Amino acid sequence: MSTRPRLVLIDGSSYLFRAFHALPPLTNAAGEPTGALFGVVNMLRSTLKERPEYAAFVGDAPGPTFRDALYPAYKANRAPTPPDLLAQVQPMFEIVGALGFPILCVPGVEADDVIGTLAVQAERLGIDVTISTGDKDFAQLVSPHVRLVNTMTNTVTDVDGVLAKFGVPPERIVDFLALTGDAIDNVPGVEKCGPKTAARWLTEYGSLDGVIGRAAEVGGKIGENLRKALAQLPLSRELVTIKTDVALDQGPDSLLLRDRDVDALRVLYRRYEFNAALKELDAASGADAASAVSGLLPVPTQPVIAEGAAVPGDYELVLEPARFEHWLQQLRAAPLIAFDTETTSIDPMRAEIVGLSFAVESGRAAYVPLGHDYPGAPVQLDRTAVLAALKPLLEDPDKPKLGQHAKYDINVLAGAGIAVRGVTEDTMLESYVLNSTASRHDMDTLAKRHLGYTTIHYEDVCGKGAKQIPFSQVDLDGATRYAAEDADVTLRLHEALRPRLAADARLEAIYRDIEMPLVPVLARMEQRGVLVDVPALRLQSQQLARRMQELTGQAHDLAGHVFSLDSPKQLQAVLFDELKLAAVLKTPTGQPSTNEEALEAIAHEHALPRLILEYRGLAKLRSTYTEKLAEIVNPRTGRVHTSYHQATAATGRLSSADPNLQNIPVRTEEGRRIRQAFVAPEGWRIVAADYSQIELRIMAHLSGDAGLLAAFHGDQDIHRATAPRSSPCRSPTSTRASAARPRRSTSV
Repeated sequence: MSTRPRLVLIDGSSYLFRAFHALPPLTNAAGEPTGALFGVVNMLRSTLKERPEYAAFVGDAPGPTFRDALYPAYKANRAPTPPDLLAQVQPMFEIVGALGFPILCVPGVEADDVIGTLAVQAERLGIDVTISTGDKDFAQLVSPHVRLVNTMTNTVTDVDGVLAKFGVPPERIVDFLALTGDAIDNVPGVEKCGPKTAARWLTEYGSLDGVIGRAAEVGGKIGENLRKALAQLPLSRELVTIKTDVALDQGPDSLLLRDRDVDALRVLYRRYEFNAALKELDAASGADAASAVSGLLPVPTQPVIAEGAAVPGDYELVLEPARFEHWLQQLRAAPLIAFDTETTSIDPMRAEIVGLSFAVESGRAAYVPLGHDYPGAPVQLDRTAVLAALKPLLEDPDKPKLGQHAKYDINVLAGAGIAVRGVTEDTMLESYVLNSTASRHDMDTLAKRHLGYTTIHYEDVCGKGAKQIPFSQVDLDGATRYAAEDADVTLRLHEALRPRLAADARLEAIYRDIEMPLVPVLARMEQRGVLVDVPALRLQSQQLARRMQELTGQAHDLAGHVFSLDSPKQLQAVLFDELKLAAVLKTPTGQPSTNEEALEAIAHEHALPRLILEYRGLAKLRSTYTEKLAEIVNPRTGRVHTSYHQATAATGRLSSADPNLQNIPVRTEEGRRIRQAFVAPEGWRIVAADYSQIELRIMAHLSGDAGLLAAFHGDQDIHRATAPRSSPCRSPTSTRASAARPRRSTSV
């Protein structure tokens, strides 16, 4: 671009969604999701380093737009906003404002239209425009003085870039989008008309009007589809056309960057643990980072309990019968017992007890080792005698007990012949009920969040990776510090969390009447497990393998040579270099994507993408189910034992893992055959029961909402009828489900 002044227009929705889906699901110490925020902050910092003369962060205003009036189904297929994404919207705008960016949200139109209007006005004023986005619709605005920048992939699209990417120049992008349609925005196009077909038609006939006028000349099935779509093509064109005449209160030359609010940024960066951004901020302001933030408290999100909570406790190693008897007396007299088990496995159905820890008052706990077997390990109390002495206490339903994820310990002790009863409290569930949108409820995270206490981690005593040792090999001093701390910190957490639950009658009722009574029920379900027909799974696995070999041979025939169907790099070369198929989607590094969405987008152009999709589907079935299920059958019970997680979904739903029994496919013949491998013993039957959208039906009844009631009475697709529209200024929605991904708290 030239030396003319420059305006950067930031597509807020694009920034937020792309950051959310591209980055790991990060959290801060308070458990707040920060992944999307991290991505947005980094992109905005990069923009500021370029020092543009003008800039604006543009979002969607709440409420309907003119496109909703034109086409009520516009964007109606979007899924509800993932809670972790929704939680980051308001913090995003706080950071954007503190960085000095003007924020624009104009009612009645979309952010695209505001950006389009400013771009056209700026070009007339002699200002070069950079639109920072990942949305292909903006290609229609590209001109010699307007370009697109995808900050996530660091790619720039100018006039030549539009032609190279889409096969048509910027002035034909609207016609191109009308023909292909837009599944994300639910804009109808011509069925089976992909990018190559649309570009070919526009090259041959000149414009959408030219295509419409000569539709009778287009032969084959695609011609029939074109003629069926003729009536709605003008509407599709109107829906995808970005307005460039929106009435705005300010012009592009008034969008000057303001001075940063350094104090506000420090607080926000500290809260969300953006340490690199904080360091950069302090360096730029000429202040020492340590002194600059002294006395400034992060935004409080969780209370810290009484003074002394972060002080290590007094822990006893119990090796003598007299000391064990002393602790038995303490446990019998205590109003509440915090207990924990140390084992040989994270699978409670295979775990053997290595030791037990107990606490009856904050700051004091004991560890009773039973199975440490490293060379030179001291003699420990007799396992059978200890468990026999604890059995009446642990099985007494009138003796209140407390655990952190107590279901695991209940199952471990069940394997040792102890049917634990009287578990009345669980700190994991206390945390979950208080804040169901927090991504972590493990003890280490909760101790840091609520007590300001850094616990000893498992890796601290057992090591990491290939050098990790089993807990039975940990020396007793280290094991005592780790195990007794577990019981002690669990009790401290309970003392911090329990009063907060008691202060809210509704949360107290959920915890006391729903979550806690469910613990023993789920424990029994996990212990019972499910019977599977292993020979049937083995047979199906062999059949899947044969079908995958057939598909591999067919793929090699289509490509004209041998290549690995499991190699994205080799598949890229075959699809896009040799067969010259359109690269509809790109990876973050700018390479043609070969993921499922990308292959679906080009499946109509060639037989190979569809074949690859079938191959991958069969490979997933085989690796996830027919092979894995047979391998994880418990040799002692002959059954598969899943784990049901209570503290995962913000909605209160249970989830299943190791294996995930909620995700076994049902729509394909192969998936149904996998389900048939779940069998009942002789004389028993398997009964499946399910409610149809029970939560939504209850909500419709309680709220009396006319739209919901009409949708159910009319037997409509409730999600299509009620799906909210996307917006960073309102509630953003995503076309992709929020996958249950591993969480990690990090500093960025």
